Amino acid sequence: MLGINRKLEELEKAGGQIKVGLVGAGQMGRGMVSQIENMSGMRVVMTADIQIDNVVNAYMKSGVQDADIVKTNVLEEADEAIRSGKVAATTDAHLVTSSKEVDVIVDATGVPDIGAKIAWDAILNKKHIVMLNVEADVTIGPLLLKMADASGVVYTGTAGDEPGAVMELYDFADALGFEVVALGKGKNNPLNLSANPDSAAEEAERKGASPKMLASFQDGTKTMVEMTAVANATGFLPDKPGMHGFVSDVKGLPEIFQLKEDGGQVSNKKIVEYINGVAPGVFAIIASEKAEVNHEMQYLSMGEGPNYVLYRPYHLTSLETPISIARAYIYNEATIAPWEGLQAETVTVAKTDLEEGQFLDSIGGFTVYGSILSAADAKEKNALPLGLVDRNVQLKRSVKKGELITYQDVVQTKESTIWRLRRMQDDMLSSQS
Repeated sequence: MLGINRKLEELEKAGGQIKVGLVGAGQMGRGMVSQIENMSGMRVVMTADIQIDNVVNAYMKSGVQDADIVKTNVLEEADEAIRSGKVAATTDAHLVTSSKEVDVIVDATGVPDIGAKIAWDAILNKKHIVMLNVEADVTIGPLLLKMADASGVVYTGTAGDEPGAVMELYDFADALGFEVVALGKGKNNPLNLSANPDSAAEEAERKGASPKMLASFQDGTKTMVEMTAVANATGFLPDKPGMHGFVSDVKGLPEIFQLKEDGGQVSNKKIVEYINGVAPGVFAIIASEKAEVNHEMQYLSMGEGPNYVLYRPYHLTSLETPISIARAYIYNEATIAPWEGLQAETVTVAKTDLEEGQFLDSIGGFTVYGSILSAADAKEKNALPLGLVDRNVQLKRSVKKGELITYQDVVQTKESTIWRLRRMQDDMLSSQS
């Protein structure tokens, strides 16, 4: 099997290319467009964003000339632009998912409900879909995966995001026959469950980031969502609700992940976890029962055992997404997907005291944060999945800070795609049990 770089070079030499359609020209999308413009055998031929200037800016920063950017909301015009070697810029995501000139769709919106619609439409149009939208994936991923399989297309998360990077370590270790004890990622800021766009504003301005996005990192929601995606791909579960959030450097990880009865700090194996002190890296804790394997691991300076750490000190977010695009198109392979079904759930917790009649906002906002539970625990508590939270969800009762919000506690005042698909998924999973 040739490497992806050589496959892409072959494709370009043969006069072909993977034609990518992108929805969302924010920070992640812009970086991906520029990265792909450097590559052989691939191009982002159409991009949609609610702000057309964001699309034009993304293309021009990647080196595309203004004259080669066709702004249109008419499908025929967009397709003709692509056929003539130009790129299409639109405010209508439906053009991207329905165009016959697009092979692979990338959702970089970060909004669960929008991502749900994009993925659904992509699959119905028999196009591979790459999700940078982990929030949508952990909410309805099992349904989307089943639909994609039935349609003969690939549904996948992305290389470069932490779940994809963790999955690469897991696949490597599992293929070699190691026991995989734990999978995890670093958190690069202290946990602040009260973080909101106002409290994050100053740091966000310094970093050139969205205050809302930064708040979703600080309050732990993104970490919970990311490790939920890993759980659904592997069957690993949190050792306790919300995980532990240990503090350690890389060297200390093998000891932490020994069982408590053996002097460690966890109660189970096959767990997902996050660590303060190893960001921006991801890790897998592995072990072996074979004396010769342990001898060689020690010889290779991997530690004294019985646990060893595989550590990747970087993840390049959307700059690595082209690898997932190519794997889907060339090999019909996913980087990460919820192969084990709904194993874990990121549930909704009140960030502050909330009043009856109050509307919730969204991830990284002022009202709620996410916490990981096993899916069985979440179902027993009737917990509201965080990916269903938006400004159309209203509280039917007052909820105290730190209290779990359940389905009974809310009313949906306007139908949304992700709620409809989640009901379909719940029905599908119930029929399988």
